[in-house]
Amino acid sequence: MFQVIGGRSVQAARLLAPRSVVLVEAVRGRKSRTDPVAKSKEGRIKTPPPVDPVEMVVLKERYSEYQLIMRALRLEFKEEVLRKRYEEETGSRAEERARQEAEEHRALMAWNDQENLRMLKLRVLRVQQEAEEAQRKKLEVIMQREQEQQELLKDKEKEILQLQEDVKNFITLENLDQRIEEALDNPKNYNFAIDKEGRVVKQTLLQ
Repeated sequence: MFQVIGGRSVQAARLLAPRSVVLVEAVRGRKSRTDPVAKSKEGRIKTPPPVDPVEMVVLKERYSEYQLIMRALRLEFKEEVLRKRYEEETGSRAEERARQEAEEHRALMAWNDQENLRMLKLRVLRVQQEAEEAQRKKLEVIMQREQEQQELLKDKEKEILQLQEDVKNFITLENLDQRIEEALDNPKNYNFAIDKEGRVVKQTLLQ
């Protein structure tokens, strides 16, 4: 991807390598890694090759962009694979679930209609009973008023009859002399005492 010469290629490879991967630098020659250092190279201090700061900044920016692009591609591929797997696994299940939900909905609607009809009948019966009860109470009130009116008329008739009887004993100008003579002939003594039962216990004599 990047054309870098010498040690810069190694540095670029280190920067581009993922963090979770251990980068192993290739070794040329037939010497194995367990062999000791050659005598001609003992005491030699290995200095890293110089790094161009501008080039390092460019590499970091490009590597960041590369990581973002790769992460987005991985997520998109993963999402597509999961979506296909879900559609394959749940395609028939979704149809079965939709059919069950439709049947359940129809059953619930039928139960709701029956319940509404039952509540309507109960409501009509209750309203009818309330109307009958109100009519009965109204008739009772009317009958009670009529009975009170009848009793009142009877009491008035009794008062009128009693008053007519009392009128016969009234003292008028026509019978004044006769009533005076009757009072003189039949004197009455109202000077007496009575007990709690209303019996006369003591009475004075007329003079």
